[in-house]
Amino acid sequence: MSHTELVVWAGLAIGVLFGAAGQASGFCLMRGLANRWTRRDSNKLRSFALAMATALLGSQALEAVGLVSLGNSLYPTPAPSWLAIPLGGVLFGYGMVLANGCGARSLVLLGSGNLRSFVVLVCLGLAAYMALSGVLAPLRIRLEDATTLALPARDLPQLAGVPGWLPALVLGGGLLLWVMRSSQFRASPREWLGGLLIGALVPAGWYVTGVLGFDDFEPVRLASLTFIAPIGESLQYLMLSTGTRLGFGVSVAGGVIAGALATALVRRDFHWQGFTGPGHMGRSMAGGTLMGIGGVMSLGCSIGQGLSGFSTLSLATFAALAGIVAGARLGITGPLSLSKI
Repeated sequence: MSHTELVVWAGLAIGVLFGAAGQASGFCLMRGLANRWTRRDSNKLRSFALAMATALLGSQALEAVGLVSLGNSLYPTPAPSWLAIPLGGVLFGYGMVLANGCGARSLVLLGSGNLRSFVVLVCLGLAAYMALSGVLAPLRIRLEDATTLALPARDLPQLAGVPGWLPALVLGGGLLLWVMRSSQFRASPREWLGGLLIGALVPAGWYVTGVLGFDDFEPVRLASLTFIAPIGESLQYLMLSTGTRLGFGVSVAGGVIAGALATALVRRDFHWQGFTGPGHMGRSMAGGTLMGIGGVMSLGCSIGQGLSGFSTLSLATFAALAGIVAGARLGITGPLSLSKI
């Protein structure tokens, strides 16, 4: 088996585990924020925070022992756009509220029989490629070029002049302390097991692409869990598979659907679901489109930036995450919330 084939099969396994954990636990940043802001229930938000801490500590441990160099990933950049990244985060955050879940959650829901998610995913994938290399790409590139900001460092360790494990211990430890303060959360294995497993899949992704995928002549690009470009690539692969090569991101996306489907069937949670009306469908289409465009502008989604990007301690990631949370707030309790439009 070649190193590229090994990466594809390992990516499929990671996707299956993500889909199974996501279906069983209901892991979702949007739901976590909504529950916290409207019901004062922080269990799902703590599950996401636990995943962040696990991804951060595991990824920085891989770098500390010299297995991967996270600086070679997409996220740490010395000259990000001070406007495109947070604005893209806002668009993505608002879009995931309209669509009732991010791209990763839509893959999980599709595997559980939710046909609404199919429409969201198609719109997300098309919009992502429109912004990456299609009709919206020139506008995006001009915006990025006009708002580039040269930073003194690419990531938090470089900015502070310390090894990566030190801020990882501080941030990861702080998140773990907040997470475990809740006795209700500690008494919910469904929540903490889901967060722990999904967080652990992020360093697994770095290991697969950075170690198993290493080759002197044809190395695999260092990557981990992210779902904006891979959803677009999946649509492209379905149409052009005889002329393209299956990659890590596409195999992960397919694995998520398969893992969610298998888990839903075992748990007897599989149910066909559709739209309640044209308005509902329109919101889902708009949400998928905003997530696709916003995810490209912000260099990732709630999983791509929220877990994988965060695990690199990239400075740009903090701006993207702030934008995602602000966009979600706008759609959940803000002036553009669904109850007010």
